[in-house]
Amino acid sequence: MILFLAFVAATLGITVWASRQTKTAADYYAGGRSFSGAQNGLAIGGDYMSAASFLGIAGIIALSGYDGFLYSIGFLVAWLVALLLVAELMRNSGKFTMADVLAFRMSPRPVRTAAGASTIVVSIFYLLAQMVGAGALVGLLLGIESEAGKLWTIVGVGALMIVYVVFGGMKGTTWVQIVKAVLLMTGAALVTVLVLGKFGFNLSALLSQAAATSGPSGNTGSFLVPGLKYGTEAQGVAGKIDLISLGLALVLGTAGLPHILIRFYTVPTAKDARKSVLWGIGIIGVFYLLTLVLGFGAAALVGREEIVAGDPGGNTAAPLLALRIGEEIFGPVGGTILLAFIGAVAFATILAVVAGLTLASSSSFAHDLYAHVFRRGQASERQEVVVARISALVIGAIAIGLSILAQSQNVAFLVALAFAVAASGNLPAILYSLFWKRFNTSGAVSAIYGGLLSALLLVIFSPVVSGSEAALFRDADFAWFPLSNPGILSIPIGFLCGWIGTIMSKEYNAAKYAEIEVRSLTGVGSEKAVKH
Repeated sequence: MILFLAFVAATLGITVWASRQTKTAADYYAGGRSFSGAQNGLAIGGDYMSAASFLGIAGIIALSGYDGFLYSIGFLVAWLVALLLVAELMRNSGKFTMADVLAFRMSPRPVRTAAGASTIVVSIFYLLAQMVGAGALVGLLLGIESEAGKLWTIVGVGALMIVYVVFGGMKGTTWVQIVKAVLLMTGAALVTVLVLGKFGFNLSALLSQAAATSGPSGNTGSFLVPGLKYGTEAQGVAGKIDLISLGLALVLGTAGLPHILIRFYTVPTAKDARKSVLWGIGIIGVFYLLTLVLGFGAAALVGREEIVAGDPGGNTAAPLLALRIGEEIFGPVGGTILLAFIGAVAFATILAVVAGLTLASSSSFAHDLYAHVFRRGQASERQEVVVARISALVIGAIAIGLSILAQSQNVAFLVALAFAVAASGNLPAILYSLFWKRFNTSGAVSAIYGGLLSALLLVIFSPVVSGSEAALFRDADFAWFPLSNPGILSIPIGFLCGWIGTIMSKEYNAAKYAEIEVRSLTGVGSEKAVKH
């Protein structure tokens, strides 16, 4: 408890300090663009290595073996798409949010309305995963087993998250993410070394023990090959299609995630934007290799039954592994201390990510919807920041309510849904805007709404919401869409809607496209846009 509360106190201290430095809208939205490439790279790593990465992936590998590692690979490869297609171009073209890029060459009000709505929906999906992870983690640390106790835990985490965003803004959130990234890498590396040391640094011995302890009885070999969770014989063709759908969502989703996109606006130059993504890839790549050892280590040393007893979604596998390996090497006290450290780091992970997500969605509401749609550009910077803080409260409350329903889900799986929604609505509009001369307002609105609504509709009528044991509404069954991830349909629908919407409208501004093309590729003119 002492170590746990010390982490929370330290991060709150950073937030209080940052609140005194936040004076303008640029400070609140973009941290005053004062972060170096390396600092922003650490913050990106901190933003990306969420509860899904640390708790969810370790848990899904521990329960599903080889198939769980798909999430690690998908999340990592996704960064190449973000680096090659959007990082530098977004930073050069925009100001505070994704909608700034889209609205530059199009009719601003409808585009900002669509982009703002999409940002809020994607952020709430992603917030669900973090809040569910928080409930499972704090319940384990404090010994809370009752449903009511976990419910109040989620409420408490949500309240703390709102405090970070309302007072700290981007500057406070970024520094919390930097600190958290360093601590998370340290904690994950420490547990990885201890687990490998237990098996004489023989990865083969670790995998064999994991298969023997947690693999299906009578067929332990299936734990180390594809097909235990996805594409099984029982699932048939639908299972194989679901696997492809999940892969598409993971690889394409990152480039459309609002809380990742706004990170590119916190650096002063395009060179720093590129450098920050390279730093992020390095940190994230190493971390996802560590999740392999964490997941199979939990399967080998903790075992499936104990992991499922701790949390049905497997979200407590990594903390339970820390406790077990600590007890075996350092004794009961050492195990408790290691559990407290890993638990506190994971909690800091959740707080940092939910703060980034809430900041992205509240910034989009204030900057895009309130300032440019409702007030038609007449709002002052002070009014924008006040509205951003109020919207953070509302969005946080919505996320808390939905998280209570999703407590039984694996957090990595929930994040995959957020990726699918982001790749379906945001990514088509971003890529078309940056690379297609003919793209126009009708196309942007059609791409965002078409992809967003199709993804939401397919999720609502999928086994995720009803008709399965792990569904949000277990007692209902209105699922007619057989796949758990909608990406394989909703992503092409988003691109198709953008194309159809564009060719059905005669609007075309060649001069504006030429300007944004030069700006996105060279950075010329972007500093002027930032000042104004």
